[in-house]
Amino acid sequence: MRRGEREAAVRAVMERAVAPVPPELYADAVLRGDRLLRRRRLTRRALWLLACAAVLAFTVWAVDARPWAEPPSRTAPPVTGW
Repeated sequence: MRRGEREAAVRAVMERAVAPVPPELYADAVLRGDRLLRRRRLTRRALWLLACAAVLAFTVWAVDARPWAEPPSRTAPPVTGW
């Protein structure tokens, strides 16, 4: 098909009468949309809760382990009684 033929075919499709939509379809679409929004909201809250728990766990670990502090030397015994 050439470009002109494609454009004519598209115009013919666009000029057709719109098919009637069943009236109960609106209610079904609204219910499904509400379900999807609730599921997304629940997922988002669960992920935020998981992220906050991970930050809290990391903070507790860092306070306990002190990874920024230099570990004591293990090559010589500590000098005491000087």
